[in-house]
Amino acid sequence: MHIGIFAGDVTGPTTLARLVDEAVAAETEGFHSFWLPWISAHDPMIALALAGERTSRIELGTAVMRTYPRHPADMAPAAVSVAVATGGRFVLGVGPSHKPLIEGAFGLSFAAPIRHTEEYLTVLTGLLAGEAVHFSGSDYTSHHRLTHPDPMPVPVVVAALGPRMLALAGRMTAGTFTWMTGPVTIGDHTVPQINAAAESAGRPRPRVIVAAPVLVTEDIESARTRAANVFARYGGLPSYRAMLDREGWDSPADAAVVGDEATVARTLARFRDAGATDFAAVEFDEDPRARARTRALLIAEAR
Repeated sequence: MHIGIFAGDVTGPTTLARLVDEAVAAETEGFHSFWLPWISAHDPMIALALAGERTSRIELGTAVMRTYPRHPADMAPAAVSVAVATGGRFVLGVGPSHKPLIEGAFGLSFAAPIRHTEEYLTVLTGLLAGEAVHFSGSDYTSHHRLTHPDPMPVPVVVAALGPRMLALAGRMTAGTFTWMTGPVTIGDHTVPQINAAAESAGRPRPRVIVAAPVLVTEDIESARTRAANVFARYGGLPSYRAMLDREGWDSPADAAVVGDEATVARTLARFRDAGATDFAAVEFDEDPRARARTRALLIAEAR
């Protein structure tokens, strides 16, 4: 299982310069990948393109770009540009996001997210494969073909949690990126469903990229309290609530991987044994000593 860093605005707004610096540091420290979300601050694709200029090895990915606000025929050429800027190290993570944001903030209908995602991927993956895409669906119409003079492959992964989204991810993409999902659910639900869909479609075994908060500490109670405060909003979103319930967890704080070095290492091993191909760590304690201890354990696991 590859170990990466999930940085950016998960725990609060971050400057563009710091995002790039964090990607450089992650490569220097030996991590396999570096992931950025799209929440409310800097566009992660721009940040990763800039990071590509200062790095040479580390995989750089979005986790994830919201699909609804941006047409797939517009997303595809932008993704290729980032792939070129990063020397082919870019992974485009996409997902439909959540009803409160899409309807409440953007004023768009979230009535059929599965259909929307399937149509989006049909256009997006076709264009990224170099095809002329002539498609007319319920949500999208596209008559496009990319004409980049320096084309570059772009793997796509999807934020997929429920059975139908996992089926789409396995059938149409390189894998999935999860959040608020525990090792039991990864092993009993996520991996079997996405692998079965990929196998039925004749595709390679997909990646299962698990993101989770991580903190190395002996003060478990304080760590859980901090996690509850930092990640509280995720417990109210139905797709994440379903994953917490499936795992038997009461709140997002339970999704945090906390404990001493041996305990955290054992939990990472549980994800690996469940079939996760990648683990993306969210470091959520602002205390420099706590972050240094957590980072040291993650560096050791990455080697």
